Amino acid sequence: MSGAEVMSDPWLLLLVVVPLLAAPVCVLLRSAGGAWSIATAVSWAVLGIAIKLLMTVLEKGEVVYRIGGWDAPWGIEYRLDTVGAFVVLIVAIIGALVLPYAKQSVLKEIRHDRIYLFYTMLLLCLSGLLGITVTGDAFNLFVFLEISSLSSYVLISLGQDRRALTAAFRYLIMGTIGATFYIIGVGLMYQMTGTLNMADLKTIMPAVADTRTIMAALAFLTVGISLKLALFPLHMWLPNAYTFAPSVVTVFLAATATKVSAYILLRIMLTVFGEVHLFDVFPLQPVLIAMALAAMFLASLSAIWQQNIKRMLAYSSVAQIGYIVLGIALTTEAGIAGGIVHMFNHAMMKGTAFMAIGAVVFATGAVTLRDLEGIGKQMPITMGAFVVAGLGLIGVPLTPGFISKWQLIMASLEVDMWPLAALILLSSLLAVIYVWRVFEVAYLREPKRTDVSEVPMSMLVPTWSLALIAVYFGANGTFTLDLAVTSARQLMEGF
Repeated sequence: MSGAEVMSDPWLLLLVVVPLLAAPVCVLLRSAGGAWSIATAVSWAVLGIAIKLLMTVLEKGEVVYRIGGWDAPWGIEYRLDTVGAFVVLIVAIIGALVLPYAKQSVLKEIRHDRIYLFYTMLLLCLSGLLGITVTGDAFNLFVFLEISSLSSYVLISLGQDRRALTAAFRYLIMGTIGATFYIIGVGLMYQMTGTLNMADLKTIMPAVADTRTIMAALAFLTVGISLKLALFPLHMWLPNAYTFAPSVVTVFLAATATKVSAYILLRIMLTVFGEVHLFDVFPLQPVLIAMALAAMFLASLSAIWQQNIKRMLAYSSVAQIGYIVLGIALTTEAGIAGGIVHMFNHAMMKGTAFMAIGAVVFATGAVTLRDLEGIGKQMPITMGAFVVAGLGLIGVPLTPGFISKWQLIMASLEVDMWPLAALILLSSLLAVIYVWRVFEVAYLREPKRTDVSEVPMSMLVPTWSLALIAVYFGANGTFTLDLAVTSARQLMEGF
């Protein structure tokens, strides 16, 4: 976010406005089929815009759109650089594949008279996540954060299990605390700098970085974002939210929401505080590394003991968030690139895994290990996708998880943190245990039920599309890793 000349691109505005305006249309229609059609068309339009913006950013550099023609900092501007375009692509891919998958799954898991509300909330959540990624204003980011969060609470509460309401309420409480901490941090920064524009904050921050007000602002921002990110030990809302939400909601949130929160952490630390040499001034690095390692090990251990597969994958997500934060905490180009590429890779892997389990729920109505004995023989296509995702979570070579973890190991060795590299390898062994538990039940035991068959193609095609994306970028990770390295290099300028 430098002060250099940037290209103005109105597609930035459309990226956010199209799903935002489509949401109330779904309410007016009050039709499940009509709302699905609109949401699906919008999601694919968003994917097209995301690809176009990524190509523009790679070809011409950072793009900007000033709302109402007002120049920053007086007006709000949307800005998109390489890392932002990468995160937008993640959200857009997941959105475009979740909507076709949702049609049959939602009919089974959500009351018919609420389905149009489901698609309304999903579009609002999509718009909020995209808005977070493109905005160049710290307060505007808070607005989009609340749009995505409030819609997420509703989406989770739509689950048929009554515990979905409790999970949504817990997420509401924790999310509200996180958002409050974030906005307090923004207010303290505004008090010292007189601006909310991130590019302006970056240039002004060095002059006031050593004040107690800014130190307090950083503390509030870090805790608030960590709550939204579900960084251990601030993750307690996540397992129940993923377990009891409708399967489609779990897929969407697991693959997008935490990745966007990680992007916020990157943007605050490496853009807003980019000229401050943050970790030299504040003792934040050891704290982040400790929290990341705790997530990698303790959440993986928790996953091993779970009987509910959705809860198992939820704890796995907490562990994978640890890898992302670990890369950010290293504050080297290689480390940040490892964290960024893992945002993409984990979105593809965990999205595939939750889609596969959602298909199992659709076919069997069950999601615990003891209920799924022999399911691999009865649903070979569905469970084949889960195998792909599971191997990726472990980090087997030729999977995207291997690329992420290898990059993080190399980054650790680059700064002579040999024990850290060893811990990354050791934590991967824990993933072997909980993934193998599913493989063993699905493939090495005889089926207990005879009424189980494959799900409709409308669910299989999106699941395997995401799985094949993961396979492709596991076997050929050059494009995603190059994007991550370019993003890290841009973020590290002046750090």
